[in-house]
Amino acid sequence: MSTSTLDRTFFALSDPTRRSILNRLARGPATIGELAQPFGLTLNGVKKHVEILEEVELVITSKVGRSRECQLGKADLKEVTHWIDSYRRTLEARLESFDAYVQARTASEQ
Repeated sequence: MSTSTLDRTFFALSDPTRRSILNRLARGPATIGELAQPFGLTLNGVKKHVEILEEVELVITSKVGRSRECQLGKADLKEVTHWIDSYRRTLEARLESFDAYVQARTASEQ
């Protein structure tokens, strides 16, 4: 996954509406109209969110009659997971260093 794909994936996941769409699709396929109902958004508004999710393969759509059905895609999230794990390890190391500093200061003040 290139940096631009990683950026686009994080962008797609950054919006609460898009995350809610993914949560809904985790229960099974839904049409654009069905996805729009809980948000009070227009069909075009939901379609734009779905298109962003489609760009990074988090969602796939297909034409079913006059509707467009959405389902979870087969996005490879290994790079996203790797980036998050790396960031978490760096943050944990910094917190451990800060904890050691605080412990040393506390001990020297006693």
